[in-house]
Amino acid sequence: MQHYNFSKVTEIFLLGFQNLQSFNLCFFLLLLIIFCVSVCGNLLIILVVVSYSRSLHSPMYFFLTQLSFSDILLSTTIIPNMLHIVLYEGSFVSFIGCLTQFYFFSASESLECLLLAVMSYDRYQAICNPLHYTMVMDLTFCIKLIFLCWLMIFSMILTLSITMSYLWFCGPNIIDHFFCDFDPILELSCSDVFIIKTESRTLVVPLGIFPFTVIITSYVYIIITILKIPSLTGRQKTFSTCSSHLAVVSMFYGSTISIYMFPSQENVKKILSLFYTVITPLLNPIIYSLSNREIKQALKSNVRNMSGAFRFSWFLEVSLFTVKHT
Repeated sequence: MQHYNFSKVTEIFLLGFQNLQSFNLCFFLLLLIIFCVSVCGNLLIILVVVSYSRSLHSPMYFFLTQLSFSDILLSTTIIPNMLHIVLYEGSFVSFIGCLTQFYFFSASESLECLLLAVMSYDRYQAICNPLHYTMVMDLTFCIKLIFLCWLMIFSMILTLSITMSYLWFCGPNIIDHFFCDFDPILELSCSDVFIIKTESRTLVVPLGIFPFTVIITSYVYIIITILKIPSLTGRQKTFSTCSSHLAVVSMFYGSTISIYMFPSQENVKKILSLFYTVITPLLNPIIYSLSNREIKQALKSNVRNMSGAFRFSWFLEVSLFTVKHT
């Protein structure tokens, strides 16, 4: 691979969705609503877990806050620029801006893979090894695990992004996508991309294959343990503790793996990419809120507290107004 200190391509044009025509405004409003709900929903999950009682101060909810933070990072990386693309039927982005978007997109997606694996290991310990759960999954271990995940992600993806920045891009400068993904960027390069493709395939092992293996192995043991429970009620109650996580895993990996089943169909790839970059961050907090009893109770409690505070504030303002004018 040749190294250059400059690139002839200084701007990249993202085509986005070219066939929307008169639906641009409707799609723009829909994306805007999804973006607001995604960010607010994930922020609410974080605030509820951090501020609520000790019942939510467990490893599972600690990892959930990290997943919500990852979803916020993904939404803010993809959707704002996507709104501009939809509104103006395409958008120019600087070469550095494109690499930056690729970096944060890849980091958030890879981080989600690792977090889902960590959460599956937590469920394995809670169900298959309950007597030693608190000793194994203590706060120090959980913090070290999350720190290791963040360190791995941002160092490995940074290495890949730096390698990409040394490629020579001489044109064309058009990407038929709504964000800067790995393969579309490499298609614009005039350099030999063998090294960076080898590097990306190497990183797939610790950031993709290994987490997926951990998830599959954990759930094999979890299912075996659940089937050994004699009562149906006990099996259902135990399975409910990991049902929301299993739904998120199925949704995330289902949409990601499906992209590789349609390598030459760009429109299908765009729709599938839309699902795991836009829809998944929206559905994750909804799934955990609707299927988790403790999260629902915490949300209801917070709503009641906010409502009570609002009523008290309104009563205080009315009282002060009355006193002032008497």
